[in-house]
Amino acid sequence: MKMKKTLLLSIIFFTLLGYSQNFVNQVLILNEGYYDYNADSIINPVTVGSYNIQTNTYSTVNTLTDMRFASDLIIDGNYYYVAADTKIFKFDLETHQEIAQVNCTGVRNIAVYNDKLIATRGEYQTLFSSYLHLYNSNNLQLELTFDTINGPKWASQNLVVEGNSAYIAVNNAYELGNEKGIVGILNLDNLTYGNEIDLGANGKNPDNMVLNNGFIYTVNNKDWSGSSVSKISVANGALSSTVDIASTSTGCGTSSLRDNKLVYQMSQDNVLNEFDINLMNNIGPLNNFSLNYYELCQNPISGNLYASNTDFFSYGNVYIYDANNIEIINFSAGVSPGTIKFDVRSNTGIQEIGNSIFLYPNPSSDKLYFDENLEGTINVYNILGETLISKEIKDNQNFINISDLKNGKYILQYRNSLDKVITKSFVKI
Repeated sequence: MKMKKTLLLSIIFFTLLGYSQNFVNQVLILNEGYYDYNADSIINPVTVGSYNIQTNTYSTVNTLTDMRFASDLIIDGNYYYVAADTKIFKFDLETHQEIAQVNCTGVRNIAVYNDKLIATRGEYQTLFSSYLHLYNSNNLQLELTFDTINGPKWASQNLVVEGNSAYIAVNNAYELGNEKGIVGILNLDNLTYGNEIDLGANGKNPDNMVLNNGFIYTVNNKDWSGSSVSKISVANGALSSTVDIASTSTGCGTSSLRDNKLVYQMSQDNVLNEFDINLMNNIGPLNNFSLNYYELCQNPISGNLYASNTDFFSYGNVYIYDANNIEIINFSAGVSPGTIKFDVRSNTGIQEIGNSIFLYPNPSSDKLYFDENLEGTINVYNILGETLISKEIKDNQNFINISDLKNGKYILQYRNSLDKVITKSFVKI
């Protein structure tokens, strides 16, 4: 009887896994192209490419002919958005057809929260009356601009959304010698720009930002003569620490979160380094990396690292490395592949990871965090389909404790009050 029950549970488990397992449908790559400023001419246009992991094929799906460069691409639900030079575009994720576009001179980075699209702005030797815009994400109509009194006072760049707040890197990076080190907070419920976190003298010029385990980490280029990492607590909005990592800059965003570590490369270097974000110290160089990379990004499903390489005017390649830093494959993309995003879906239908639950860190040894606060029921199953954890979560909890589980692979099932079920896999180490 017990054997039959175990077999039945196993069948249920693997059926559940088969029907709910997430996979990467395509990898979107934003190629920034090449604009000759001396000739005032677009030599290679901005393009969006789609890479199919199953067939190892790459194709260009969009060409933005009049844009001098591009700076960001995000996926939200069934759509993706592109920030390019003077415009923001919205495309259908399946057909790649343009849905809408809007003028936004100097647009840098973008993020979506519910029906709002947040855009930061900055331009070399250009002053704006507003460095932060808010658009309707459905039709890209401008809804709100934050002037330099009620919003950031200087050029802004990267941003991350956590809960009901957008954290914005204010760096003034286009005014050489006057770089700033500020992370501003935009309340997305009442749409007010309030607290600003000063990163201090060693935290000037924050470029890249990553979110992990309730902390925001910024990679700072200072005055372009050095670099550092700052750690900010989301819970109290305070700077925890800033640590110098090198006497040279990391350049234009060559850093990424990889599992629980930050991988980064110094400008013009061929060595890839690793930084422990928990201990806030350098671990050292990684083996098997010998190219100068432009963009780094980890596949959230396989854990493979994607790294682009370019000469910025004639070619662009993307290399894929496994957990042991062994190159799996590489392929040609467009010129200057500067943003890589993963179209994550469920086999029950299109499901971008931002509209589901993102578990981190994954793998994890003790606490497993959600990228949003939850209320409902959490069940954790082992490979036999046996329930190991079953608990009600309330008061907008954002983690569960898995320290008592044995090392291995598990399935987490979340059911909310509306009886919506989301299932995710994770690994306990």
